[in-house]
Amino acid sequence: MSDIPFATATSLARRVRAGDLSPVDVVEAYLDRTAARNDVTNAYVTLIEDDARERAHEVGAAVERGEDPGPLAGVPVALKDLFGYKAGVPATMGSAAVGEFVPEESAVVTERLEAAGAVVIGTTNAPEFGHKLVTENPLHGRTGTPFDPERVSGGSSGGSAAAVADGLAAFAQGSDMGGSIRVPATFCGVYGIKPSFGRVPTATRPDGFALSTPFTSIGPLARTVEDAALALDVLSGPHPRDPYSLPESTGSYRDALDRDTQDLSVAYSPDLGIFDVAERVADVTDDALSDLAGVVDGVDRTDPPYDGTLSNLRYAFTGISTVVFASMVDGFEAEGLIGDGDRERLSSSVRTMVRIGEDSDAVSYKRADRPRTDFYDAVETIFDEYDLLVTPTTAVPPFEHGQDGPQEIDGRSVANPVVDWCLTWPFNLTGHPVASVPAGFVDGLPVGLQVVGRRHADETVLAASAALERVRPWQDTYPGRSS
Repeated sequence: MSDIPFATATSLARRVRAGDLSPVDVVEAYLDRTAARNDVTNAYVTLIEDDARERAHEVGAAVERGEDPGPLAGVPVALKDLFGYKAGVPATMGSAAVGEFVPEESAVVTERLEAAGAVVIGTTNAPEFGHKLVTENPLHGRTGTPFDPERVSGGSSGGSAAAVADGLAAFAQGSDMGGSIRVPATFCGVYGIKPSFGRVPTATRPDGFALSTPFTSIGPLARTVEDAALALDVLSGPHPRDPYSLPESTGSYRDALDRDTQDLSVAYSPDLGIFDVAERVADVTDDALSDLAGVVDGVDRTDPPYDGTLSNLRYAFTGISTVVFASMVDGFEAEGLIGDGDRERLSSSVRTMVRIGEDSDAVSYKRADRPRTDFYDAVETIFDEYDLLVTPTTAVPPFEHGQDGPQEIDGRSVANPVVDWCLTWPFNLTGHPVASVPAGFVDGLPVGLQVVGRRHADETVLAASAALERVRPWQDTYPGRSS
C-alpha cells in the first residue's frame, strides 16, 4: 500500500468504484502516512481519523451492494481551515480570537465532496482569516514546503498545498483572494487553479456578498491537472444561496483536457510590466515556455498595456482588502465567533488591517476601483488578440520562515514585502480564471508558471495546463515519495 499516497485521485476513485481497491485500505494508508509525516510540514491542524474510517467503510459497503458511491469514491481529501467547514469539526480559522468554533452545518464545498464519495481526513493550516501569503499563525504555528520545511509553503492555503505535495491528501480544497491557491501551489510544486469567480459556490454567511471584492474563489490543489479537473466537475455549479454562483458548465472539465491546444495563441509577460522578478525564476519560466510553445500556436512576449504603476494597483488591492477584513471581523463579532474583548487576541497584522478598513470611507473604497478598472482593461486588450496570458506565479522561490515576503529581489529592495513578490493578486481584481503550473526548480525549490484565461474560459486554462504537463511532467519530483 506504500504507493497509495502518491497515486492520483482519479486512479484511486476508479479502482475503488471497480471493487479493485478497498477504500478502507486507501484511507488507512493516508492516515498512516499523515501520522508519520505531518510533523515535518505541519500541514494539518485537525485530523478526524474515526470519522474518516467510518466514511471509508460506508463507501466500501456501497460498492459491495453494487452501488456507485460517486466520482470521488474513497478519495481522501483535505479541507482548508477557513471556508471548508465540516459539521462537527472545529474551525479555528487560524485565530486565537475565534478559538474553536464548531459549525453545525458543512460548507457547500464539503457537502459536494462528500456527496461524490470523498473522505475528509482533516483540516489544514492557514494564516489567521487567510490574511497573508505565508502560512503561520499564533494558534497552530508555521507550515513549511515539503521541499524544505524550513521555508514557507505559501499562503493562505499553505497547509492544503503541503498536504497534497507530501502525499497526505489526494487533493485539497483551497481558497484564493490574492493568490492563496496559486502561491502555495508554486511553493509546494503542485497544481492549483483559481476558477472563475462564482464557478464554485460558497454561500457565506452572515454576508452572502462577502467574497465579491476582490474576487475570491474556492478551488482545488492537486498533484495532476486531471485530478483538479475531476474536483471541479464535482464542486462547480450553481447554488441558490450564492448570489454570484455561475450556471452549470456545458461539459466536463476532464473532457476539456483532451482539447487540441495547437490553435491557442499565448502572450507571455515576464513581469506584467510592473513587478520585479528574480533572474533565476525568470530563467526557469523561460525554459518552461519553450515547452509550452511546442503545444500551442505560438508564444509572444508582450505586457498588458497598463499605464499605471505597481503602487497604483497595490493601492487598489490593499485598499479593498482591508475593508473586507474589517467587515469580516465585524461579522464574526456579530455572530459571536469573536467575543467581547477578544479583538485584542487578533494578531497585530490583522488588527492593523481591520483598523485601516474601519477608517476607510465609501468614496476612498470606490476610488480603488479606478486602477482596478485600468488593469482589467489592459488584460482584456491582451485577450483581444490572444487566448491565454502567461506569467511567473511568484517573483521568488520559497524563502525562509519568519518573514511575510522578501526584503530584496536580486539585491533590489522591495517596496512592499507583503505583496510585491506575487504576480497573483492582480487577477483577483479582474476575476479571470488562472492556474499555477509547476515549471521547474531554483536550487531544488519549486517555481510556478501562471496561466490566465479569458473570463469564464476555465476549460482553456485546464487544457493548456494539461498540455504542458504532458511534455513537462512533475509527478516524480516530490521529495516525500521516497519516504
